[in-house]
Amino acid sequence: MWNLIPVMQVSKIDILFKKLLRKWQKQAYRFKGKKGFKVLVLNEVDKLSKEAQHSLRRTMEKYSASCRLVLCCNSSSRVTEAVRSRCLNVRLNAPTVEQIIEVLELIGKKESLQLPPGFAARIAAQSNRSMRRAILSFETCRVQQYPFTVNQAVPAMDWEQYVSEIASDIMKEQSPKRLFQVRGKVYELLANCIPPEVILKKLLLELLKKLDSELKHEICHWAAYYEHRMRLGQKSIFHIEAFVAKFMSIYKAFLIETFG
Repeated sequence: MWNLIPVMQVSKIDILFKKLLRKWQKQAYRFKGKKGFKVLVLNEVDKLSKEAQHSLRRTMEKYSASCRLVLCCNSSSRVTEAVRSRCLNVRLNAPTVEQIIEVLELIGKKESLQLPPGFAARIAAQSNRSMRRAILSFETCRVQQYPFTVNQAVPAMDWEQYVSEIASDIMKEQSPKRLFQVRGKVYELLANCIPPEVILKKLLLELLKKLDSELKHEICHWAAYYEHRMRLGQKSIFHIEAFVAKFMSIYKAFLIETFG
């Protein structure tokens, strides 16, 4: 029996583990005369706090006789060594553009949709090798316009456009008032369940597009610094706001030095 749990939706995950595993431990599963195991699949393990990962390690050891855990993550470096050492590490590459095109064409065939030549390739090229993003973009294009046209634009994600607007606001004015406005917009993104590390990364990329080359290295350094602090802390909004304030300070000093 398989059970899939997105760990970020569970506030007391160690309590949940113990309740589930105690229940399963009492149940005997046999397959062809041999004792079977319950299998628990945990998504986004790298987003667990250090304390939760330590609790997970203890749970894995205690119930190893009756259960098997499959841990899924995007970055193994964010999983503690204690947990990784007790697992068989398997690295899966992101799907290639060709594989994404095949999936989109298969979806179009099953949904009886006619795809113009090169349309699936353009969606795949903008997906950043993310199958989920490619499928969502495909659905958006279907809602916006069907039948598809050869020159139909593939819309960007709404939240990405919003982050781009935030970057433009930051570049236009560096002041406490503008910082307060940016904070409200970032909070709105967080309230709509956009992960804070994704917001920070996208904001950095948008700002780098507008910066002189001599500032890029320093800005990347501070983005990494606040991203690390954000993972150690609890309130993501504070660290993103601190990065924006730091950027404003650096950029305004650069403008004063350059133009007087």
